Amino acid sequence: MIRLLLIVLFALLIGTALSLGLQYDLGYIRISLGNYLVETNFWVGLVLIVVVVALMVLTTNLIRRMRQGTGLVANWVSRGKERRARRRTTQGLLALAEGNWPRARKMLTSAASHADTPLINYLAAAQAAFESGDHEAVDELLRKAFESTPGSDMAVGITQAQLQLAGNRLEQALATLVRLRKQSPHHPFVLKLLKTTYLRLEDWRELSKLLPELRKRSVLPESELGELERQVWHNLLEKAAEDCRRQQQQDPNTSLEPLTRLWDELPGFLRRDEKTIADYARLLADLGDEAQTETLLRKVLHNHWSDDLVNLYGRVEGRKPDEQLLTAEQWLKDRPSNAELLLALGRLSLRNELWGKAREYFETSLKLRRSRDTLAELSRLSAHMGDEEMSIKLMMQGLATDNGLPELPMPRA
Repeated sequence: MIRLLLIVLFALLIGTALSLGLQYDLGYIRISLGNYLVETNFWVGLVLIVVVVALMVLTTNLIRRMRQGTGLVANWVSRGKERRARRRTTQGLLALAEGNWPRARKMLTSAASHADTPLINYLAAAQAAFESGDHEAVDELLRKAFESTPGSDMAVGITQAQLQLAGNRLEQALATLVRLRKQSPHHPFVLKLLKTTYLRLEDWRELSKLLPELRKRSVLPESELGELERQVWHNLLEKAAEDCRRQQQQDPNTSLEPLTRLWDELPGFLRRDEKTIADYARLLADLGDEAQTETLLRKVLHNHWSDDLVNLYGRVEGRKPDEQLLTAEQWLKDRPSNAELLLALGRLSLRNELWGKAREYFETSLKLRRSRDTLAELSRLSAHMGDEEMSIKLMMQGLATDNGLPELPMPRA
């Protein structure tokens, strides 16, 4: 109410001022434009100027409103496209999950340009294209994914490597992963994919170089990592033995340095691992260095007992077979009922031409455990000692054991 009274009072004051001003002759306004001359009373000219200014202000406001209206329309259109893109993206992801690859690729790519996350659209579309077998489209979609989002090189690269591995393009996958590792040397998933790639390429040397980083970054569970290390070094030992074997074919006096040097490179826990020791000992023996094999096994068995290793110890010939037999007999004092040790002692007795002692060891071992090896050794020894009936009997028992024959009644001879 007070504001209204103030406005009325202000209007009255202005009206009074104007009425007073009109009583005085303030002259006239004269404007010359080329050949035209305009003359008017001062008050009329003032009104015209006010009207012109008012028109200019109104025109400016009208133009501004029109521009704002165009922007609102554009925003409305843009929001509509974004809504459609989100809907198509959802439909595309559902189609991808359902295995409808063509529809998934179509929906995802058509929505990518207006999607909130075009990177996701292109990566998912690349997956759909891969499942459809269109590898050229995969590369093109991955390129678009990289261009759509700055800083997406790692995500795009990992997706590319996974698809290359899935498509058995191992060399391309390796190149991609090596590039990614240069960018991020300790990225756990890149390391895991590299492990898979080297394993499928059977590149044991490069995989052995990767093992310390896999352990340091805890990329794999401890049990899986330990088994992987055994597999890697076992294959490296096999390869080194094969190299030695080829060199022996050219020069029988060649050394076994490639194999022994690799053994020194093994991690400490593997050089104490029973299975790894057995693998290395067998390779040494196969290459003809049974003396070194006997020394290795004797040292290991002195500190760590293993039935598998003592079985191998009974098969190799050391530098001094008599001392080898005495060493094994010392072990028998602590393990009088060990069937595997008794079998090894029987073989070592044969090596020392102690036929009767060998037979006693074999028979004692057989009483403790009926094994195919013991039956075969005792059968062979009985045949050479003239007891052919016993040899045949033992051989038949061995055949029955090998073939898993059940215990059945048989006619008497």
